[in-house]
Amino acid sequence: MARSAQFTDEMWARIEPLMPRSGPKGGRPWNDHRVTIEGICWRLRTGSPWRDVPAEFGPWPSLWRRFNDWSADGTWDDILAAIAGTEAANGLVAVVDGTIVRAHKHAAGARKGG
Repeated sequence: MARSAQFTDEMWARIEPLMPRSGPKGGRPWNDHRVTIEGICWRLRTGSPWRDVPAEFGPWPSLWRRFNDWSADGTWDDILAAIAGTEAANGLVAVVDGTIVRAHKHAAGARKGG
């Protein structure tokens, strides 16, 4: 089942120069960045567990690893800054305000340590 691309060619032209050339430790070459980013965005948009990402986007551990690495090194910040404000990005990126996030009832007032 083929899915429609979330990133237009215009958006991809802005993002592609920001992509890292190789992994932090070398190793095998990465699969296509565009497919990987589409898979990560699919997961973030749906809220599904990483294990439920469709196979057409590649193995879920690879998607998670790149998402984690790119979050740590600032690549995601660069991507969001590059597409922010474009009309094509409308609805692609959501911001969660911390005032609407609720903690579980067991997260409040628990004693720490012994």
